[in-house]
Amino acid sequence: MKPRKWLDKNHPQNQTADPVHPRKTAFFGYQKLPEDKKAQQVLQHFNTVAQKYDLMNTLLSFGIHHLWKRTAVKTMILKPGDRVLDVCGGTGDLAILAAQTVGESGRVIIYDINRAMMDAGLHKVNHSTWRKRIRFIQGDAEQLPFPDGRFDAAMVGFGIRNVTRMDQGFKEMCRVLKPGGKVMCLEFSKPTAPVFRWLYDIYSFHVMPLLGELIVGSRKAYMHLPESIRTFALPDELTAILNRVGFSRVTEHKLTNGIAMIHLAVKS
Repeated sequence: MKPRKWLDKNHPQNQTADPVHPRKTAFFGYQKLPEDKKAQQVLQHFNTVAQKYDLMNTLLSFGIHHLWKRTAVKTMILKPGDRVLDVCGGTGDLAILAAQTVGESGRVIIYDINRAMMDAGLHKVNHSTWRKRIRFIQGDAEQLPFPDGRFDAAMVGFGIRNVTRMDQGFKEMCRVLKPGGKVMCLEFSKPTAPVFRWLYDIYSFHVMPLLGELIVGSRKAYMHLPESIRTFALPDELTAILNRVGFSRVTEHKLTNGIAMIHLAVKS
């Protein structure tokens, strides 16, 4: 087993791009590979887990992910009539929560590169209440097919770490937002308390892969999950990226001792 290494301020995240000397490699878990190969690996990974994705999220988080998502959407303070883009929206949990607030006059677009993930969430969105408010579009988060200033809010939940050039993904979100529009990023992070972090490591590298093997039939897929979390940007690095691509007033909200983190920012 590879070491359970958490990055810190002395060893910053190589996933974050250097604006002066752009890198040509990307992380897929602990694996470092050519930048143009990551999307293929991510696609294969989510094709494997799509049908059991929601079930595994609930089992692995003991259901807490539902609370995290509700809290994250509430921080955006959406209004009736808002247009919301859910980037890497997958099976649609965040989109449904947003649709509850934007009302009949609002619209939410689930945008994801993986068709299998969106198909796995269709049964939830096909409910008559959401059918007119939520739409699915397949595409790359680094190249959004929307005009400038189209949306009032954009959100990405547990997906930005899988985008090869996440700075470009955030830049695109900024572009399609109206001035004053909000972006919300909900993502896993580094637990604060050392003892809690130690217990979380044991759970992540022993229990998660075992459940992945028993329920999904893939131990590898659920080894990738804890590895990708540990090679993801630290909260202050993510804040720096958001500031760099055109957002301001960035705030950080810690969830469950830092297992997850909400970043909220406003388009300048």
